[in-house]
Amino acid sequence: MPFYENVFVTRQDVTPAKVAELTDKFVAVIEADGGKVTKREEWGLRPLAYEIQKNRKGYYVLMNIDAPGKAIIEMERKMRLDENLLRYLTVKVEELEDGPSVMMEPKSRRSKSETSFEAEGDM
Repeated sequence: MPFYENVFVTRQDVTPAKVAELTDKFVAVIEADGGKVTKREEWGLRPLAYEIQKNRKGYYVLMNIDAPGKAIIEMERKMRLDENLLRYLTVKVEELEDGPSVMMEPKSRRSKSETSFEAEGDM
């Protein structure tokens, strides 16, 4: 089966319990069509790059999915109908990454790599 990464953003006033409930609902849709979610990461409440529907922040969730295309289509259909979701994005990938995503790394580790990249670009 193909592999996918899905990230969705909910409104800022949605509680973490409701976000977990939404995630469970989408996982159930994937599993009903014969797929499985191999990883779920809640990135928490983060500022948005621009205001969306009068929201300046959003609650981000990442899911790694191993499922057929029809399961993804059904999940995205349900996401479009949910009023708590601001945005979602599903990307087909060659393989699913193991371990935590870059967003879950400590900020100090991310900033080191960014500063070293900037230093190389200054040469």
